[in-house]
Amino acid sequence: MTESSGKPSVLFVCVHNAGRSQMAAAWLTHLAGDRVEVRSAGSDPGDAVNPAAVEAMAEVGIDITAETPKVLTIDAVRESDVCITMGCGDACPVFPGKRYLDWRLDDPAGRDIEAVRTIRDEIRTLVEDLIEDIAPGTAM
Repeated sequence: MTESSGKPSVLFVCVHNAGRSQMAAAWLTHLAGDRVEVRSAGSDPGDAVNPAAVEAMAEVGIDITAETPKVLTIDAVRESDVCITMGCGDACPVFPGKRYLDWRLDDPAGRDIEAVRTIRDEIRTLVEDLIEDIAPGTAM
């Protein structure tokens, strides 16, 4: 739990912060509301969020058009209780006392909308399980 808010905080990290981590952050925000602090970042951020990820999330009523890829910082890791990596290898700094998970998900970059929908749905399932673990009873 973060000291300032008293609620768990999660950082989603992928290479470009343009697809998987953006969808995961959006799902967690959507499903847990303000009961979890949500961050996302990339080890090598892209220029924009993947349009196929934006489209796939819009299909389930979640708007991520205002999101932009952000660079992974040591502070973002330090301020998070759970750090979830998605294909960025060892780029995430490790701090004692933090929980680290690695979600093995296909990269949506360059994939058609059907493939991105599958990834989106896999991420939702993982996020639902995460919510039950860190903030049970808060999923919508």
